[in-house]
Amino acid sequence: MTFGPLIDAKALARELDLGRCVVVDCRFTLTDPPAGRAAYERGHIPGARYAHLDDDLARHPRAGEGRHPLPERERFAATLGRWGIGRDDAVVAYDEGSGAIAARLWWLLGWVGHARRAVLDGGFAAWQEAGLPVVQSPPDVRARRYEAARPARDEVVATDAIAAAVAAGDLLVDARAAPRYRGEQEPIDPKAGHVPGARNRAFSANVTAAGRFRPPAELRAELTELLGGRAPERLIAMCGSGVTACHLLLAMEVAGLPGGRLYEGSWSEWIRDPSRPIRTGGEP
Repeated sequence: MTFGPLIDAKALARELDLGRCVVVDCRFTLTDPPAGRAAYERGHIPGARYAHLDDDLARHPRAGEGRHPLPERERFAATLGRWGIGRDDAVVAYDEGSGAIAARLWWLLGWVGHARRAVLDGGFAAWQEAGLPVVQSPPDVRARRYEAARPARDEVVATDAIAAAVAAGDLLVDARAAPRYRGEQEPIDPKAGHVPGARNRAFSANVTAAGRFRPPAELRAELTELLGGRAPERLIAMCGSGVTACHLLLAMEVAGLPGGRLYEGSWSEWIRDPSRPIRTGGEP
């Protein structure tokens, strides 16, 4: 049975009642890393495990790397096993609302070959709006062994391959907000601007003001125009550190255009080397 890439709150409640899925709380605030776990402890969806972006969905960066490098595949598989997740389980990720952080877990699951994965559309806000139960107690989890699989193709692009990929006609899309892309502001990283050749599509364009994903047909029309005749596999998603870039890849999946790749290091890695060029303004 197909599952995902999105699920609404009431459908998730039915799946949980039937014991047919595992839910993971991914709430996180970049400027206040402890806030997500504190929110989880104040109340979460029944049965939810908590995933910390820095500790569980990334690893600590080495010299020259971006802020959120991918965890080692085996380490991430061990994390899934610690959460009691098996390869055949349906897994639903959620965050506060838009899916900006939950999409990272959704992408990582695909990266280790996990087929049945979804993001809760509208996140915890949608769950609460539907009047569904919230608990404070952590779930009783029985650890399992999770065997990671490698994807059939390379889904990650390294920094040293970006310039050549753009020169060859691949489409590099920056999912940060437009003022950050243009270099008008940079609240997180030490340098402002964007990678030469990158186009901008803020991840917020994928969702409504309420944090729900826009209709697939709308997303497909806009993303097809963005691709400009390219196959979806030629899109490379980036952002500040490779997190909200996953939201763009999720939107591509929702639109029926799967296959895009992730620039893991993204802007925070690009700027580690002062010899790499930087552009500002609205042009790629």
